[in-house]
Amino acid sequence: MKFDELGLHEGIMEGIETMNFKEMTPVQEQTIPIILEGKDLIACAQTGTGKTAAYTLPLLDRLLHEGNPDNVVKSLIVVPTRELAQQIDIQFQGFSYFLPLSTTVVYGGGDGIGWSQQKQGMIMGSDIVIATPGRLLAHIQNSGVDLSHVRYFVLDEADRMLDMGFFDDIMKIVAELPAQRQTVMFSATLPPKIRQLAKQILRDPSEVNIAISKPNEAISQVAYVCYENQKIGIIRELFARPSGTKTIIFSSSKLKTKELARTLKQMKLNVGAMHSDLEQEQREAVMLDFRNGKIDILVATDIVARGIDIEDIGTVINYDVPHDPEDYIHRIGRTARASATGTGITFVSEQEQDKFQRIEKFIEREIEKLPIPERLGKGPKYDPAACDRRGSRRNFHGRGPRKGSGSSGKPGGRYGRRQGSGKRPREAGSGGGN
Repeated sequence: MKFDELGLHEGIMEGIETMNFKEMTPVQEQTIPIILEGKDLIACAQTGTGKTAAYTLPLLDRLLHEGNPDNVVKSLIVVPTRELAQQIDIQFQGFSYFLPLSTTVVYGGGDGIGWSQQKQGMIMGSDIVIATPGRLLAHIQNSGVDLSHVRYFVLDEADRMLDMGFFDDIMKIVAELPAQRQTVMFSATLPPKIRQLAKQILRDPSEVNIAISKPNEAISQVAYVCYENQKIGIIRELFARPSGTKTIIFSSSKLKTKELARTLKQMKLNVGAMHSDLEQEQREAVMLDFRNGKIDILVATDIVARGIDIEDIGTVINYDVPHDPEDYIHRIGRTARASATGTGITFVSEQEQDKFQRIEKFIEREIEKLPIPERLGKGPKYDPAACDRRGSRRNFHGRGPRKGSGSSGKPGGRYGRRQGSGKRPREAGSGGGN
């Protein structure tokens, strides 16, 4: 189905053409008509399926037809991270380029000027407010922001927000909204807690399910079963020749991300790092350089596993196996976007084999195991059951081949030591100010 079959406003169609959108994705085809009818909706769709446009386009159309003569906040989009808020704003700016509509993006970080700009935008009556929960609540409490005229309320990546502990914040925000509104919720999964939230804030919603919790078929998934101190050597082999596309390397902790980025720079690779210790301006500068091709490789924590939409990412490397199968899907979902193809590579150390097997069971397929380059020596046998039996006696120090096996030495030793508590990181939230 093509966008011109929807009967959208002429100005929106100009934006769609400028953005080079042609045919609708399945999630767009199934959700846009429902939203245009004014019904509440709960939609389950994985990352990279075009869900942002699925609510952006009908929302713009309805705002155009209604106007905003009273200069109030007409629509509110709540998202888990500032990165996603920025990305959604970029898409709104593209689609509404020819339209007389205003947007305000509300998130933490920055200085007092940013706070004042956010406050002014909402007080003056922005057509569209895109906000993270903590920062929006701070404005509600301190800036006199009025949300009593909101007609359209969107929760994007609702499961991620609940994982980050934002349930109470969301309910406080909902309490500020009028009862008569249209509410749309997008989530990558529909666990019981999402069902509970939907029951509390949606009215007789329609439900759409698109490819729940399965990686994009356009992504080639492979793995290297290796010792911890062989990972750097594999990286060296992978980047021995220019890839011609952008790459994201995901690591499990801020400390490891910093160390890995330093090591790759010493290898003369064009690399940047993204983690929650960076100031907001620094994050934006890194992402701009990555988007514009000034850096080819981005080493990151899960802070960017969701909420970034760059079309020409050819490869995603999981330097560490993600803690959660859902995180694996969101990580590799950064590639193969906009009908492109891509590759997801995972390094599986001896102590990570049981986690990796859980991922394979979750996605209901066995991921191809590639041989380690000969010069790095032999890797461990892939035997998740044995790994699980070892339990607390696992080799947490990443002990690999003996001397003379060709492993890559110093950097591998540094990365072999496990960082943090092993709990799932709360990177994306980076505190209550997001």
